[in-house]
Amino acid sequence: MSLNLRELSKRSQGLAPGHRACAGCGIPVLVRLLLAVAPDPPVVVNATGCLEVVSTIYPYSAWPVPWLHNAFENAAATASGVEAAARALFARGRIRRVPKVVAIGGDGGTYDIGLQSLSGAIERGHDFLYICYNNEGYMNTGIQRSSATPPGARTTTTPVGAHGRGKLEPRKDLTEIVVAHGVRYAAQASISHWGDLAKKLQKALATPGPTFLNVLTPCQPGWDYPPEDLVEIARLAVETRYWPLYEVADGRYRLTFTPRPPLPVRAWLERQGRFRHLLDDPEAVERFQAWVDANWDRLTARLK
Repeated sequence: MSLNLRELSKRSQGLAPGHRACAGCGIPVLVRLLLAVAPDPPVVVNATGCLEVVSTIYPYSAWPVPWLHNAFENAAATASGVEAAARALFARGRIRRVPKVVAIGGDGGTYDIGLQSLSGAIERGHDFLYICYNNEGYMNTGIQRSSATPPGARTTTTPVGAHGRGKLEPRKDLTEIVVAHGVRYAAQASISHWGDLAKKLQKALATPGPTFLNVLTPCQPGWDYPPEDLVEIARLAVETRYWPLYEVADGRYRLTFTPRPPLPVRAWLERQGRFRHLLDDPEAVERFQAWVDANWDRLTARLK
């Protein structure tokens, strides 16, 4: 399939315009692209989170494909059951094709609460794609920190004041945890680089067995930026090497975008209110830059 915008605009854009996502939210961009590049309508399994809340306010639904809601912790387990049931129905001649199952969860439902069911489903080898829309916090329940939240970020559970300067811990490297399971395809992507994201979605959908995408989707109220800056915020995360774009296919690492030259991470920090307290602390910004550089060096060492 052609990946140019003209062709994509002719395909179904999936999620209905009536969803309730915040202005400046990155999640609808991801979902619309997923449904545009999927060769056949998938069955979507959706963990509790922002996407579920804004797209299925009873009695309405913004989904034009089969969609199943489940709890925070069991999106991958539910997808396993749907995939197994579809195969059984196909074997008995009850359905004409086995649909692709796509499980979608936020970072709270993936990095934290749902990690056990994701690990189990991958280990069992179910044929499904898991997409983590990563907005780096529990955004729909009040902007609490998750294990995807970067160090120094202000959240409602890591406040800034006399007794705190934001989150103390670095974020968990979930993509590498999934890679360690031996999946045939895993990747990191961003809604700012739509062509790169579309190709990775296509590869993940076409690869048999469990596949995984970790997609950066900025959150306007949680990150505190003007809604019109959505794509720019996501782009700066890539251009500063904060969020590397790469894929791992059959164990081989490949960068899919290399910033030349990379921007200092301060260019990304200063566009968001959640990091405002760091900007008058040069040592804190230097520590953040050193953390980003160390992560980049660790990743690029795997390319050799």
